Amino acid sequence: MFTVLTCITEQHNLSLVGLAGLICFLASHCAMVLLDRAMSSGGAARWIWMLTAGAAGGFGIWATHFVAMLAYDPGVVVGYHPGLTLVSLLVAIVATTGAVAAKIAYGRWAANIGAGVLFGAGIGSMHFTGMLAIESPGEIAWDRRFVAASIVLGIAFSIAAFRFASRGRRSLLARFAPALLLTLGVVALHFTAMAGVTVTPGFAALDPATLLSPDVMVVTIAAVTFSLLAAGFAAAIFAVRSEAKAARAERNFKLLVQGVTDYAICTLDPNGKVSNWNAGAERAKGYSADDIVGKDFSLFYSEEDRRNGLPQRALKTARREGRFETQGWRYRKDGSSFWAHVVIDAIHDESGALIGFAKITKDNSKQKADADRIKEVTHNLDVALQNMGQGICLFDGDERLVLCNKRYLEIFRFPEGSVRPGMGYRQMVEIGYAANTEDAAEAAARAEAHYTRNMALIRGGAGSAVHKYPSGKSLQQNVNMLPNGGWVITFEDITDRLKSEEQVAFLAKHDALTGLPNRLHFGERVSEELMVAERVRGKVAVVGIDLDKFKEVNDQHGHGTGDMVLVELTRRLAEVQQEGEFVARFGGDEFAAIKRFDELSVLHDFITRLEGALGGSVSVDGFEIKTGASLGVAIYPGDAESVDGLLANADLAMYRAKQSLLEKVCFYEAAMDETARHRRALANDLWASIHRNELHLHYQVQKSVRTGEITGYEVLLRWRHHARGNIPPMDFIGLAEECGAILPIGEWVLREACREAARWNNNHKIAVNLSPVQLGHADMATVIAGILSETGLNPRRLEIEITESSIIVDKEKALRTMRAIKALGVSIAIDDFGTGYSSLETLRSFPFDKIKLDKSFMAEVETSPQSKAIVRAILALGRSLEVPVLAEGVETQAQLDTLCEEQCDEAQGYLLGKPQAMGEAVLGKAA
Repeated sequence: MFTVLTCITEQHNLSLVGLAGLICFLASHCAMVLLDRAMSSGGAARWIWMLTAGAAGGFGIWATHFVAMLAYDPGVVVGYHPGLTLVSLLVAIVATTGAVAAKIAYGRWAANIGAGVLFGAGIGSMHFTGMLAIESPGEIAWDRRFVAASIVLGIAFSIAAFRFASRGRRSLLARFAPALLLTLGVVALHFTAMAGVTVTPGFAALDPATLLSPDVMVVTIAAVTFSLLAAGFAAAIFAVRSEAKAARAERNFKLLVQGVTDYAICTLDPNGKVSNWNAGAERAKGYSADDIVGKDFSLFYSEEDRRNGLPQRALKTARREGRFETQGWRYRKDGSSFWAHVVIDAIHDESGALIGFAKITKDNSKQKADADRIKEVTHNLDVALQNMGQGICLFDGDERLVLCNKRYLEIFRFPEGSVRPGMGYRQMVEIGYAANTEDAAEAAARAEAHYTRNMALIRGGAGSAVHKYPSGKSLQQNVNMLPNGGWVITFEDITDRLKSEEQVAFLAKHDALTGLPNRLHFGERVSEELMVAERVRGKVAVVGIDLDKFKEVNDQHGHGTGDMVLVELTRRLAEVQQEGEFVARFGGDEFAAIKRFDELSVLHDFITRLEGALGGSVSVDGFEIKTGASLGVAIYPGDAESVDGLLANADLAMYRAKQSLLEKVCFYEAAMDETARHRRALANDLWASIHRNELHLHYQVQKSVRTGEITGYEVLLRWRHHARGNIPPMDFIGLAEECGAILPIGEWVLREACREAARWNNNHKIAVNLSPVQLGHADMATVIAGILSETGLNPRRLEIEITESSIIVDKEKALRTMRAIKALGVSIAIDDFGTGYSSLETLRSFPFDKIKLDKSFMAEVETSPQSKAIVRAILALGRSLEVPVLAEGVETQAQLDTLCEEQCDEAQGYLLGKPQAMGEAVLGKAA
């Protein structure tokens, strides 16, 4: 020991010895710090820290050795061989790396001994390799005892150093103890070995060019060592701080997760095994972390769910879509169940690889129980609602349906599935009328009127109202308004109750014999119509009626016969009455009628129907009794503005009609009386129109929808009056039917059309309309046969068009006539189909050759889904009956496209061709 101290004090530069000791301590501490990082890391990071510790520690220890060697003064000039010097550095690095690897790789005791032995032996090898690198003019001799002692000391201190390394101690002494022990081992090894060195000087000279300068080596080694150690320390410090930050974040996250008790939170590995478990999970499911970690999460499912593979499907969905969410029954450790809301999220690492799942479960048993209770209460309310005797609806402030019961749908006969929550009240009214009214236009008008009237009642605060429908049904409506602007409305069928009440009221306001309203009721109705007319700026006509020569009937046949005549006339009046019209009997042979109107033609139509019903003859007990009546008309507001004034003026006009030999209808106002005369004069001119050559024909082309080829022409009558010019067909066709002129005019149209068509150089068909009057003519088939024979037209080129109303007048007679016409080879089409009252029955009764779809449907097919649906239905009906369908009134390309889409056969309208005379140019084009 004394020899070693003497060696240090007398043969070494103490400044360089101090520098060597400092380098050794820093290198040792750096190696221990990096060893600690390697032992706390895993994977590639552990290898990086291990190699870094070996490189930094080994270089530092090597630097300690050579600085100490440079501090030694052997008494002769020395130098250092570069190759051996580099080999000693590599030995130091390999030895240090091997010691670190042994500490990491082996168990507690084996690691310390293995690391100490490798380090001590390695440092010894580095020392003596470095000594061999010394070049001097003399010889170096070794004392074996000192050599052995140095290696033993190095290994012993190294084992102790690695014994205390990586223990996580917090005291300053304990933290630096491994570095101090390792430093002592290196120093003891070096100086003990140096104490056993003897240098014998020689006379050989050294080549300075082949040797490393000691001064250069001191500066270079010190600079590189401190830089390398600084880098190592910096890397370790940054790593420690980063890990501390991550540890704090992980600790905070764990505290947060563990602190959540309302949610069961756990993590699963990629195979569904539980890897983490929070307090909320333990509280919700009863398993402690020790119970459940490492077990499959399917433990929470029922036996049946596991058999059906629900857990595996849940993980598969989360793996494929990144998330799985569901609700269902889950089970606790004690076997009890709870209703769970479960979310499973897939967790991926930085490279996108799946590393597990995060599973969050919420116990929603209370919410489910509440929802089930609400569902049960709602079900009970629904049952009660659906079994009410009254229909009930709830609407919100925007007039949209919230709910309604089954009874409401039954009362208004809504089609199944047509009414649903969210629909507007207007839309519901339209659906109801469309489903229960054959005529679409009529349904739309009635729906609009009902909506306007009822919304006025509701918004006006009317709590109750009674609605009467043409079907005879009467409904009591009760409305309760809600604070949000909505309302609850109930409907009760009070038809039977009202019938009994109305029977009593009826007897008070109606004639006992005929059942017609009496004078009192008529006066009330006139008052109502006047109020409406005043509001809408309309007109009201009061018609006074007196039967002609009725007294003679009573006198000649008795009052019983007279009563039978009155009953029959009442029946005829009822047949011709339309909605809104009103007829009453004041007594004896005195009647009265009322009509609110806007256009004069409407009034004339009403009067004509009254005349037709009251005229003719009545067969009673084998007697034919001629009937007729005189009518007087007074109009509000021009003739009078009160009920009594109108009745008085109508009576005056009626008396004037009774006094007239020619007029059976007189108007109180001279101007209107003149209009009536004008209409009758026009009727007289109709009879002379043929002889004056005022009638002529126009033709409107009919084409195939699919190909656009011409299939025929419809014949249209035109009248050019000698004084008034062209008169529209709507102004004279009806008049011709009323006055009987339609028979000669219709025969002329048939003959002229057949004659012209026979001259064409093509085989196109012509379609000619027959009026109800013509169809009712017993010899119509004979007339057509004679015309075909006279003109030479092929019967197959003639098509007769008949309206449904023509058949309804006398169905049996009409069918006989049509069969006779068809037997001639002439085809028959049903015109204006869809606007009558017995369309399907008519088609069943007679095999028509063509169905002509009324133009009213085409006018609305682009805007009305109902019209389009009717068109589609009629076309489907035609296909099923194998009867071609022709659509009238096609005026736009969109309408034609719709027909093409719906597979209609033929079409006509202004888009395809306007009505025109068949001149030479048109003939050539048609050809």
